[in-house]
Amino acid sequence: MLLLLIFGIVLLPKASTLKCYECSSDASGSCKDTEKQCPSNGYQCAALRVTSYAGASKVSDINVKSCAVAEQCVEGSLNFGVSRTVITSKCCTSDLCNTQLAPAPAKSTPNGKKCFRCDGQTCSGTLNCEGSEDRCMTTTVDVAGEKITMKGCASKVMCVGSETAQLPGGIGVGLSCCQGDFCNSAISTRAGLLLRVAPLVTWVMFS
Repeated sequence: MLLLLIFGIVLLPKASTLKCYECSSDASGSCKDTEKQCPSNGYQCAALRVTSYAGASKVSDINVKSCAVAEQCVEGSLNFGVSRTVITSKCCTSDLCNTQLAPAPAKSTPNGKKCFRCDGQTCSGTLNCEGSEDRCMTTTVDVAGEKITMKGCASKVMCVGSETAQLPGGIGVGLSCCQGDFCNSAISTRAGLLLRVAPLVTWVMFS
C-alpha cells in the first residue's frame, strides 16, 4: 500500500501535465503540428504570432505553437516608426487545444501618445503611438559590431521587468521604457542604419 502511494505521488504530476501541439511556421506561413508533452504543471497550450512591418508593408509573419507559461501569453507591440513588430497570442488549458494559429494583429490607430523616434542623424523626430503602445522606449541594437540607438513606442507588457522579458528570444530585454509624452529624450545617433535592422523581431521562438 505504501509503495502504491509513493508511485502515485511520483507519477501524478507527470500524468497531469498538458499535451499540446508544437510547430513553427515555414516561409509560407504554414505550421505542421506535432504533439508535445509539457514539462511540468503550470503550462498552457499556446499559439504565438509575431508580425513585423516596415512602414505599411508586412515583411514577416511567424507562427509558433508550443507549451507556455501564462506569462508568455501576451499581446503588444514595439514601434520604431521605420518598423513595427506586433505579438498576438492565444492560450488554452486542455490537451491539444491549440489547434488554431494566433489571430492576426488588429488594425491599429494612433492613441494620442507621442514619443521621440530616430530619423536621419538625430532622435528628435515625433512618433504617434498606436493601439496599446502606452510607453516611450529606448534600446540599443548591435548591427555588424556597431551599437545603434533606437527610440519609439512600446506596449507596457513589452518593457524590461514585465512578463514579456521571460519570452524566449529576448523580446523586452534591453528596452528602457518610461511614461509621459516624449519622455525618451532626444539624442544624436547613427540612425542612418535603421533600415538595416528593420524589422527588429523576426526570430522569436518558444523553446
